[in-house]
Amino acid sequence: MIKKILIANRGEIACRIIKACKEMKIRTVAVYSEVDSNSPHVLMADQAVDIGPANPLESYLNFDKIIKAAKDTNSEAIHPGYGFLSENGDFAQHVQDSGLIFIGPDPGTIKSMGDKAESKQMMIKAGVPTIPGSDGELTGNIDAIARDIGYPLMVKAAAGGGGKGMRVVKHSDDLESAIDAAKNEARNSFGNDTLILEKFLDNPRHIEVQILGDKKGNIVHLYERECSIQRRHQKIIEESPSPAITNKLRNEMGKAAVKAAKAANYSNAGTVEFLYQNGDFYFLEMNTRLQVEHGITEMVCGIDIVKWQIRVAEGEPLDFSQKDVKQRGHAIECRVYAEDPSRDFLPTPGLIRKMILPEGSGIRNDVGVSEGQEITSDYDPLLAKVVVLDSCRNSAIDRMDYALSNFVILGLITNQPFLRDIMNNDSFRKAQFSTNFIEDNFQDWDFDLIPPEVLAVALLGTKSVSTSKKSRASRDPHSPWSNRGGWRQGV
Repeated sequence: MIKKILIANRGEIACRIIKACKEMKIRTVAVYSEVDSNSPHVLMADQAVDIGPANPLESYLNFDKIIKAAKDTNSEAIHPGYGFLSENGDFAQHVQDSGLIFIGPDPGTIKSMGDKAESKQMMIKAGVPTIPGSDGELTGNIDAIARDIGYPLMVKAAAGGGGKGMRVVKHSDDLESAIDAAKNEARNSFGNDTLILEKFLDNPRHIEVQILGDKKGNIVHLYERECSIQRRHQKIIEESPSPAITNKLRNEMGKAAVKAAKAANYSNAGTVEFLYQNGDFYFLEMNTRLQVEHGITEMVCGIDIVKWQIRVAEGEPLDFSQKDVKQRGHAIECRVYAEDPSRDFLPTPGLIRKMILPEGSGIRNDVGVSEGQEITSDYDPLLAKVVVLDSCRNSAIDRMDYALSNFVILGLITNQPFLRDIMNNDSFRKAQFSTNFIEDNFQDWDFDLIPPEVLAVALLGTKSVSTSKKSRASRDPHSPWSNRGGWRQGV
């Protein structure tokens, strides 16, 4: 049995993992950069190790420092969370070669699923529906391949994710320049400029299926999540079940996800992502890690995914089968970011002067920040996730609106009012949306000030916190704050 785990991450997900470990009576080790020394995950863990400067390359992305911290603290395993090194097959291999347990899938699986060309070939062979396009790495007569696929099409980097190295091409005249731009961005972002071509789906929904497998070959799916509400390929609202699909299609997608996982010899937690349009679904990619939005699956299925990640890593087989997994109720998650939606989601780092979390039946808060903490532009802007569960979708939407109305963060602008407006949008409530929802409905959205009565209540007991610290440009190559403009301080 694992007795001590080092969490190679920060923020909300580090706190989430630490909570699961505490319930399992497992000791925890946090790692932190110099700007995170007083962060909640550091204070929650049994031990904490300073791994260097804010620059992720010198801290959270540094193999040697993380392995050394694990060894120095007599940790037996490393949990990577999501982001940073969670989908780095070389890191997973390095962990195993160091005599430690990597809480995640096999390094070879991570590498093969991280290559979009290789993973697509694997899915085609396994009989999983894929988007029409090149079968693998883009070579040969590219113009002819593009004509066969048909315009519009998508030029896509084979490595990485997060919308990097992707270009929509509507006309043949634009193909060459799109390929050059995608190659450049992919090379700079991932060190790999391999591309694939796919048919561009102009109005799809983004639906993913959570899978869980043990080391004995048992794999189950924990049903689907609707992830279509996103901006710049970044999800901001997720829900389960998806309101777009029938039970018949739900079962088909679940079976396809399990088939994909078996083809990849998958163990531990993972997610198979699909695009859905006009009654058909297509494999998009497999995320070989814990997803940000895993909480809504936990709410509707009653299964603690993080705990099962640890149990599987210990060699424990799943103690339930597919017939035992049921969806109950409807769950919604909203991601609260330090950003201003009225200014093209411009980052808003600053000091959290006051924070009030919503309370009540069916409300879950996954939070990685605290009052008095400076939110810098060094890392991802996610502050918290608000998750609700209710008996049906309409009731869940109402509960989320209530929760968001009682979620207050003072000191910096967040997207919380924007999230509330989505909850009250007619198209959202009718489930009539695609991945283009925000672009189609909120192009001219403007920031509404927090009502004075809310501010008055929140400011009672507010700490006096200095706001003299200077902002810094992001040094995280994967951060949406990279190479962006300045910021403004809120109330």
